[in-house]
Amino acid sequence: MEELELESSAPILLTQAGHDRLKAELNHLTVEKRKEIAERIRESKDHGEFSEDNNELDEIKMEQAIVESRIGELKTILSGAAILTLADISTDEVGLGSVVTVADDERGIEFDVRIVASIEANADEDLISEESPLGEALLGKKVGESATFDAPVGRLTYKVKKISA
Repeated sequence: MEELELESSAPILLTQAGHDRLKAELNHLTVEKRKEIAERIRESKDHGEFSEDNNELDEIKMEQAIVESRIGELKTILSGAAILTLADISTDEVGLGSVVTVADDERGIEFDVRIVASIEANADEDLISEESPLGEALLGKKVGESATFDAPVGRLTYKVKKISA
């Protein structure tokens, strides 16, 4: 019988800020949220609310399962993560960690985005996943080149104005 070989996957590359956010979330969940949930379960028990029809207890247990699942996910991510250093981030072409100034000359707008791993993407903070349509279109582009991609509002083209770390 052949043994299964586990493929060693490449590390998840995170920015320092993204790594710090994930560690802070893990710390919050393990230190504060677990304690809060345990206290809520104790309070339900103290009030004799452990009947078969206790919807509140079911909700607490569901929340506990979600929290424990996220803790496991964060531990897995962080154990396989590597932090991008400034030396790792190219300013010659768009890559993971790059801060890219893009312009839509047609609409007269210009803005910055940072290309990050999907796990730390957050559009509200202009952290764009390398797997998103915009991220994929920008990867490998150099200053002066254009990236065209499909967005919910239609087909867009952005010109790369600047790349920094």
